[in-house]
Amino acid sequence: MTNPPVEIRRNMEVFLPQSYCAFDFATLPHQLQDTFLRLPLLVEVWHKDKVSKDLLLGVARLQLSNVLSADKTRFLNPLGDQCWRQTYNERTPVIAVQGPSNKIAELCYAMTLEDYGLVKKQEIVVTDSSQSAGASVQKPPPPPQPVSVPEPQTEPEPRETLEYKAALELEMWKEMQEDLFENQVNDIHLCSSISEVLTRHNHKHFVFIKKKVAEYTVLEEKLRKTLSDLEKRERQLANAEVEKLQRLKKELQADHERSVQELRDTTRRLQEDCTHQVELEKSKVKQVEDDKLRLQQQLHEAEHKYKVLEREFNQYKEQQSSKPEIRLQSEINLLSLEKVELERKLESTTKSKLHYKQQWGRALKELARLKQREQENAMARLKKQQQELEHMRLRYLAAEEKEVVKTERQELDEIRNELNRLKQQEDKKQSPEPRDTASGRTDQNCTRLLNESLDDYLTRLIEERDTLLRTGVYTHEDRIISELDRQIREAMTKRDCYK
Repeated sequence: MTNPPVEIRRNMEVFLPQSYCAFDFATLPHQLQDTFLRLPLLVEVWHKDKVSKDLLLGVARLQLSNVLSADKTRFLNPLGDQCWRQTYNERTPVIAVQGPSNKIAELCYAMTLEDYGLVKKQEIVVTDSSQSAGASVQKPPPPPQPVSVPEPQTEPEPRETLEYKAALELEMWKEMQEDLFENQVNDIHLCSSISEVLTRHNHKHFVFIKKKVAEYTVLEEKLRKTLSDLEKRERQLANAEVEKLQRLKKELQADHERSVQELRDTTRRLQEDCTHQVELEKSKVKQVEDDKLRLQQQLHEAEHKYKVLEREFNQYKEQQSSKPEIRLQSEINLLSLEKVELERKLESTTKSKLHYKQQWGRALKELARLKQREQENAMARLKKQQQELEHMRLRYLAAEEKEVVKTERQELDEIRNELNRLKQQEDKKQSPEPRDTASGRTDQNCTRLLNESLDDYLTRLIEERDTLLRTGVYTHEDRIISELDRQIREAMTKRDCYK
């Protein structure tokens, strides 16, 4: 448990004193991993108060298996053996125990796992033989006396003599004693090193405990001083609160008395004001009643005067209506009104007539413009139709001429074939010389006929082209004109070839 308790405010980070905790244990690796995975370390957060009972606020769960996945670092223990250390840092939420499971704080912690390797069990037994090992080594027992035997007549082998065997046994015993002595010396050195390590560790532990005791003594003195200061401050606060309460009580009592006096004065003034207002209202009511009586009397007098004047006016009106000038004047007024009305109607009729005339003229102009536009459109359509008819006629003529040219070509081919056939027949009947003369004459006749037909065909194509160009509808870029030009060029080429 951390001690002493610390005060924590909202959005504040504090360090928990004496929050270090260490556990020493020996286990197998798979058991350690299984235990760390199954059992987390629970850290409880308590609220401590002098007045109330301690209250558990929340619990933080530290997953111990996270330290197994941290990086390993190498270090040496006090005995010089190689060990491994793993360190893991993390922040974990503190979950509230009561109410909804909300995060009330965040705990920052560090875990370190130190692996010292396999446990080496050593048993050191100190006996009398081990204590007197040095003396036994320094003073080895005397070798056994060789047994005297009679010398044989024949000399034996050197290794079979008793002296050699005794010396060999002595050397073997000596080596065995040396090994035993070295083992005992090693055990003594190990015991001395272990005792030195324990002594050094105990000394460090004693120094640490002494230091902590001194720190705790200082903290205890500070705590006592703080407690005395707190008690003194509490007494001062209690005295100040008592004085403040007495002063507030006196001030409240004075305010109450002053308020009561002010209420009494206000009530008295209100009563006097009400009495004065009542007297004023009574005097006003009396004055209003007097004014009412006076006004009623004046009203009766005014009504009497009105009746007299009305009667006199009626008499005067009857007298005036009985005169003829008055009747004529009234008739003249009526006729004047009728005249004005008739003039107004005449003027409105004249304006309407002018408006209708203007509208009629505008309508006639619009009708004439529409007729003219329609005539222009009709002329344009007629002209376009005429051009289309002319174009169709020219196309028909061109197609007809093309058919005629085709027919003439066929006739020329037939004539040529006939001439060739006749030429062959003549060649068969006549001798070679007359045959040559007839063939030359026949060729000349054929050439002349072909030239005449080509001239006629060329003349007709030129006339058709010029006729189409004179209409203004076609130009040299049109397809039909280009086709006629091509046919003219072909006809001229053929004519030149036949010449």
